[in-house]
Amino acid sequence: MSQDVQAPQPEQLPRNAMRGLLDAVERLGNRMPHPAVLFLLLIGLIVVVAQVGAWLELSVTYERVNPRTYEIESTTTTARSLLSAEGIRFICTSVVPNFVNFGPVGIIFVAMIGVGLAERCGLIGAAIRLLVVVTPKQFMTAIVVTLGLLSSIASDAGYLVLIPLGAAAFYSLGRHPLAGLAAAFAGVAAAFGVNFMVKPIDGILAEMTNNAIHIVDPGRSIELTANFYFGIASSFLLIAVCTVVTEWLVEPRLGKYTGTGPVEEKHGISAEEVRGLTCALVAFIGFLGLLALVTLPAGAALRNPETGALLGNSPFMESLVFLIMLAFLASGIAYGIGARTIPSMDAGIKQITETLCGLGGLLFLFFVISQFVAYFNYSNLGTILAVHLADVLKQADLNSVTLLLAFILIGFVLCFPLPNILPKWAILAPVFVPLFMKLGVEPEIVLAAYRVSDSPPNV
Repeated sequence: MSQDVQAPQPEQLPRNAMRGLLDAVERLGNRMPHPAVLFLLLIGLIVVVAQVGAWLELSVTYERVNPRTYEIESTTTTARSLLSAEGIRFICTSVVPNFVNFGPVGIIFVAMIGVGLAERCGLIGAAIRLLVVVTPKQFMTAIVVTLGLLSSIASDAGYLVLIPLGAAAFYSLGRHPLAGLAAAFAGVAAAFGVNFMVKPIDGILAEMTNNAIHIVDPGRSIELTANFYFGIASSFLLIAVCTVVTEWLVEPRLGKYTGTGPVEEKHGISAEEVRGLTCALVAFIGFLGLLALVTLPAGAALRNPETGALLGNSPFMESLVFLIMLAFLASGIAYGIGARTIPSMDAGIKQITETLCGLGGLLFLFFVISQFVAYFNYSNLGTILAVHLADVLKQADLNSVTLLLAFILIGFVLCFPLPNILPKWAILAPVFVPLFMKLGVEPEIVLAAYRVSDSPPNV
């Protein structure tokens, strides 16, 4: 009499060191509070530490550049209590200004008006499907990864559209659908912090970095495009790495797909979508033409009126978020009209408002983060900590490369309990940006190092 051989249950599988580590990381991640709660706890910690610092009369003396005269001067900074009469007045009177003046709030709302419409009307999803359809099969892996990278402009579009589409595209070519799913996920997740184009999150990270820079140098800021060239180079590197890993490691391990389960094969585009994409392309070209008129000629409106510069300190650079919104808005409206996904003006406005409604959770998180940043700056703890750490590291005689590698490792480890790119930077920036500036490392490099640390754990 034959007996059925049962497959081992998950609890019967041998536990090894790697599985134990992953289980520990999962338990730690599940126990982490919501990011907003985490920042509320950090605010409480700042209040306590600032009070202790005020009692101990903690202070530092350092040299800085005067933002008015641009001359180097010696400055003494002392810890300030948030529980003193002055501190309580600051807390009670600054809540609204802290939030209103928090740069990321305006950036994300303005940019998502255009990006959100393009996503809701179907433009981004149709563009992704079109590229998958027209891609030669030998380049399918690289294109799927690239599309994942580009889709991060529209937040969840890559996760919702591209990942199942990647599995279907691989299946249609006789390749294992799980490999396509993995390639798409790697492109969306690993490359979330970098891109070939400027995207809303770049502006948010830049504003958070500027808040940290102003702790030690109020007259200095970085641009929205601070890591633009780094992002392009990183994008090519990530595409190459994800492609090689998929084709040389993942697919051989999965083997040939012999399953008979249902796989979504429909990844073509309809005639309405083709018409919509054509209209979107025409609108985008028209937008580029108008943009050229106000940027390229000498004395153009978006050039610096004094120096004539287009990059750096110019109206063009200060208008990037607005221009991104217009580009997606024009393309999205044109697509919606052509594909008939925006039948009326009211429908288009509804799609925009639905996008903005979806930002409610992020808006509350930004509210809490803005208070955290304001209280941290008011207490002067960031300056005191940065100066003391800089002195210690100078005495240790460590080179900047070693310190940056240590910083990347710290960011890498924090990714497991705190995977979101924004809350982590809100915690790390006020400490490490001033610290590295004291050691002569540019804040743009620190931000680039943070992006490096954030990428691998996402996969």
